[in-house]
Amino acid sequence: MRASPAQARPATAALLLALTLALGPALAACSSSGQSGQARTPAAGRPAASGPAASPATSAAPATNWLQYHANAARTGAVPGLPAAGRLSLAWSRRLDGAVYGQPLVIGGTVIAATEADEVYGLDLATGAVRWRTTVGRPAAAGEQPCGDISPLGITSTPVYDPQTRLVYVVAQDGRSGHVMAGLQVAGGHVRVRMTVPSPDHEPLYDQQRGALALSGGHIYVAFGGHDGDCGPYRGAVVAMPASGHGPIWHYLVPTGRQGGIWASGGPVAGPGGRIYISTGNGAVASKRYDGSDSVTALTAALKPLGSFAPADWRTLSAADEDLGSMSPALLGDGRILQVGKSAIGYLLNAAQLGGVGGQIAQGRVCAAYGGAAVSGETVYVPCMTGLAAVDTAGNRVRVTWRGPAGVWGSPVIGGGAVWVASPDTGVLYELAPRTGRVREQITVASQLPHFVSPALSGGLVLLGTMTGITALSGG
Repeated sequence: MRASPAQARPATAALLLALTLALGPALAACSSSGQSGQARTPAAGRPAASGPAASPATSAAPATNWLQYHANAARTGAVPGLPAAGRLSLAWSRRLDGAVYGQPLVIGGTVIAATEADEVYGLDLATGAVRWRTTVGRPAAAGEQPCGDISPLGITSTPVYDPQTRLVYVVAQDGRSGHVMAGLQVAGGHVRVRMTVPSPDHEPLYDQQRGALALSGGHIYVAFGGHDGDCGPYRGAVVAMPASGHGPIWHYLVPTGRQGGIWASGGPVAGPGGRIYISTGNGAVASKRYDGSDSVTALTAALKPLGSFAPADWRTLSAADEDLGSMSPALLGDGRILQVGKSAIGYLLNAAQLGGVGGQIAQGRVCAAYGGAAVSGETVYVPCMTGLAAVDTAGNRVRVTWRGPAGVWGSPVIGGGAVWVASPDTGVLYELAPRTGRVREQITVASQLPHFVSPALSGGLVLLGTMTGITALSGG
C-alpha cells in the first residue's frame, strides 16, 4: 500500500433534520468563555491563528449539520434539502496552525476543524472566527517518522460527532508512535474523554491513522494502515473505542503476514444490522492461501469477521501494489457495494453475502480510484486519478456514464442539485451537473489542497480543508 499517488444504519434525512433543530439553537450560542483541560479561547494561551478578515456568509440558508465523513454512517456524501447550487464566491477563509486533511464538521453554528499540528478548532460558521482551540497530542516531525508524506503528522482523519455523548471525537498522532482519541465538547472545546488507542499489530511506530472515524452503537471505529512508502512491519487493523471512555475495546487485525493497510480516507462504513465494512490494501505476496488482503470485509459491531470479497487475482494485485482498498467501500441503499481500487476495475458486490474470492455480482473497468465515493440512487461518483467518474450500477452492470474534468481526483459529495469535487493539485473547486458532469461553476481556493480532499456542505456553504486552514464558499 502507498497512501498517496505522485449507529448501525445510514443516517436519514429525518435524523439530520432532527439533529439540526435540536442542536442548532444551543450550539450556535457556544461561548468561548471558561477553560478546562487544554481548551483555549482566542484571548488565552497562544494567540489564535488568523487569516483574512472574515465577512459574514452571504447565504441566508439555514445551517445543515455535517456530523461525520460524507455526512452519514453509510458515507453516501449526499445531503437532501440544501438550497440550489449557484454562483460561487468566497465567504470566508481562516488560517489555522496546520493543514486540514479531514473534512470539516458542522454542528449547529460551529465548524470543527482538526489540523496536522494536533489542534482542534471550533469556528463560527457564519464568519470563520475562532471560538476556541484545543491541543490533543504532540505531532510527529518528519524525522520522527519511519517514512511518509505528511509533516508534521498530527490529526489526518475526519472527526465524528456523537449525538448521544454530545462530543466530537478525533484521533491524533501523539509523538513518534502514540495514538490518542479525544472526545471534546462542541461548546468550549473541553476534553471530556481521552484514551490511548492500542495498535493491534504491536507496531505503532509504523501505523498511520488516515481513514475517517466511524460511529456505531456507542463505539468509535479507528482504522490503521501504513505510512506512505510502506515501510516497516505494519498490518492493517480496526479498533473500536468506547465513546463514553469506559467499556470494552475491540479490534480486527488483517490476517496477512504484513501490510494489508486500511487507509482509504473514507474509513470504515457502517451498514444495516450493525455491520462494519472495510477495504484493505495489498498483503504479503508470499502467501499461498487467501490472507485477507485486497478485500472488502464485513465485520460485526465487535469486529468479528462475517465474510469478505477479493478479486480472483488478489495475489497479483498484492505483488504489484495494486491495492483494492485505495477507496472505501461505496454502499448503495439497495444492499450492494461498489468497490474500485488502484487496478481500475470496479466490482459490484452483495453487501449481505460478499461472495469470497471471485464472488462479485459484476465487474467493469472504471479507473484507478483513491479516497471516498458519493452515492445517489444507483449512481456512484468515483474519485478517479484521471478525473471524477459517474458509474451506473443499474441492472447489475458497472458502466461509466461520464467523466469529469481531467485530473480532478478529490472525493466528491452531492447537494443542492450538484456534485462537488476539488482538485488537490490545482486547488480548484468544481460544481458539476449530476447527469452529465458539465462544469457549472469553478473557483480557485488555493494553489493546492490536501490529498483526497472532500468538501462539507452546510446550508448555502461549501467548506474545504486546505494546507493552511479552512475556506468557506458561498453558492453551495
